[in-house]
Amino acid sequence: KEVIVREAVPTSQAKPTSQEQFGPQIIRNISIDDDPMKGNPDASINIIEFSDFQCPFCAKFHETTLPQLEENYISTGKVNFVYRDFPIQSIHPNAIPAALASECADDQGKFWEMHDEIFKNQRIWQDLEILQSVALFKQYASNLGLDENAFDSCLDSGKYLDEITNDLNDGRAYGVTGTPGFFVGNEEIGFTKIIGAQPFSAFQRVIDEQLDG
Repeated sequence: KEVIVREAVPTSQAKPTSQEQFGPQIIRNISIDDDPMKGNPDASINIIEFSDFQCPFCAKFHETTLPQLEENYISTGKVNFVYRDFPIQSIHPNAIPAALASECADDQGKFWEMHDEIFKNQRIWQDLEILQSVALFKQYASNLGLDENAFDSCLDSGKYLDEITNDLNDGRAYGVTGTPGFFVGNEEIGFTKIIGAQPFSAFQRVIDEQLDG
């Protein structure tokens, strides 16, 4: 489905010290049809993340803030969380292979398991040569009980490279310049952009305001 991204124009200039984690005002459509999600797909609020598996700030978010979001909003059905790829290959050469690995795991219904495994072990594979990191991702697939032949074929062929490139191009069109980047809201009230690995409280304030509104 197409999700309208719209932010209300502020009535006054926000102070950068208190609002620097929030991005510029935008009006965009975001497609989330083909992207992995968790939570209630019919939830009133979506969080759409653009992320890079090799980005340390993305790993920090997934280790610290995401579990709190899951406990308070995602598992309760209030929020649907959507993951989109934004690999910054110029500084993170293993980000695309990692994204491909997650997409290939998604083929077998285990995107989030691979997602968690990749982020949990980021420090192990982040500085490896690409062939070495790919071999490690194949080992993760084996550990997760995936069909190894199907996974290896998917990963080696770059089956989902176009999908990842589409996510990246969409992110750029929506004004994402670094990772992680988030859009929080829905098609009726629009989306608030949150930049960086912000603490749970930053998301909580935005989500609660939207739910109460």
